[in-house]
Amino acid sequence: MEDQGESDFDLVDALAEAPDAEVAAALPGAGLAAAATVRFLRRVSGFANARGREIWHLALPIMLSQVLVSFVGLVDIAMVGRLGAIDVAAVGYATQLYFMSQSALFAVGFACVALMARAIGGGDHARARAALAASLGAAVLTAGVVASVVLVAPRAVLAWLNASPEVAELTIPYMRLLFVSSLLLAVSLTLEHGLRADRDTSTPMRIAFLVTVVKVALNVLLIFGLLGAPRLGIIGAGIATVVSQVVAVSLFVWVIRHRDAGGAVALRAADFAAARGMLWDVIKVAMPGVGERVVLNMALLGYFAVLGGYGTVAIAAYTVGVRILAFSWIPGTGFGAAAATLIGQSLGAGDGDGAERTGWMAARIALVAAVVLGFVGGVAREPLARLFTNDAATIEALGPFMLILALAQPMMQVHFTLGGAHRGAGDTWTPLLAAAVGNWGFRVPVATFIAAHHMSLIWVWSALLFDHGARAVWLGIAFRGGRWKRKGLRGSRAVPHA
Repeated sequence: MEDQGESDFDLVDALAEAPDAEVAAALPGAGLAAAATVRFLRRVSGFANARGREIWHLALPIMLSQVLVSFVGLVDIAMVGRLGAIDVAAVGYATQLYFMSQSALFAVGFACVALMARAIGGGDHARARAALAASLGAAVLTAGVVASVVLVAPRAVLAWLNASPEVAELTIPYMRLLFVSSLLLAVSLTLEHGLRADRDTSTPMRIAFLVTVVKVALNVLLIFGLLGAPRLGIIGAGIATVVSQVVAVSLFVWVIRHRDAGGAVALRAADFAAARGMLWDVIKVAMPGVGERVVLNMALLGYFAVLGGYGTVAIAAYTVGVRILAFSWIPGTGFGAAAATLIGQSLGAGDGDGAERTGWMAARIALVAAVVLGFVGGVAREPLARLFTNDAATIEALGPFMLILALAQPMMQVHFTLGGAHRGAGDTWTPLLAAAVGNWGFRVPVATFIAAHHMSLIWVWSALLFDHGARAVWLGIAFRGGRWKRKGLRGSRAVPHA
């Protein structure tokens, strides 16, 4: 595999590094420049060494999966956007609350990767399966608790977010469908993280493709009532979400059931019995991650409430803008997930220095990708906005927001990646502290101050820069300090080698 990865660049490298003066002199200046450029790009992109190529190998399928997930979100907004600003705002409120459940499930998934990867690195597949089974139980329980909390008094929650009565009435039935789907998401997301821990990121990508096809097809039929289907508006989008999650769970269970017995993800009934001994380990690693997501989402809800004071158009702009710019967040999440797997397995094998090099390599690659994608998102912000809404006021509010997010991309990608690196080592406290500092130390106070002084909406958007900048600095300093590495190595010694 490594020889094949090198072969694509052998000729260019030979030209760029040719020591023979006669050979070099015979090359045209443009050829030398091209060779040097390719060599530079290869180095900054990580393809110049095996570690970088391994990061790309794991990260690319994750990125493609995230592209599909983001595409589904954009399809929802693009279709609902044709119904009107009130419908878009309703989806925005429901989705923001749904993110609380989704984020908590991601925290359990990160714990699953940390525990499984270290067990796999130490050669103990039975312990890896027990960690996966325990993570499944924790995820379903978490989704049930969050859904119950939100759905007990949905009108009160929406009133706290400054939703108008008209928007609230449209939001509640759609929100109920989303939280039903969160119970299914708990299963599919955990199994996806289990496969990632075993370095299989391609299977979840293929499943994501099939689920996307189902979701988009049902959206078209049920939102607009095509081919004889009832015209259900945003309720149709909610039904499509539930059905697509049923498909996802079915496919993941089929994959797990057909894995070779004895492998790291080949769950059987005995593994669920052994999971009781791992449940506390999952909880210990996941709880700070859940706390991080609660801190983050409560701050986002607070920020959302500030935006609500600026009117429905501001909420609609935020809803559309986040989904468009979500495409440029994908590299950081992909590289962070790849770093988590590789760092966890390195620590399981006792290679702390290799784990650290992996983290810095992933952050460097993500930073390069962020600059490119942030530039594209900033320059093309208005054409992108017009693809997903035809409301002139929403488009006008959306332009400055997307520009701010484009400027924040380098900081965002770095803290996404280094956050994943910490989580792969089982250190979920550091990302929690970074989220608390960024959101409650900067984003919410800055936005609240700006709104209290009746300043322009663009200054509310600018609070994002303070948030993401603070998190990037905090995680960078913590990663260099190395406490995560010492903690990960201590945890790995508890994993017996086969």
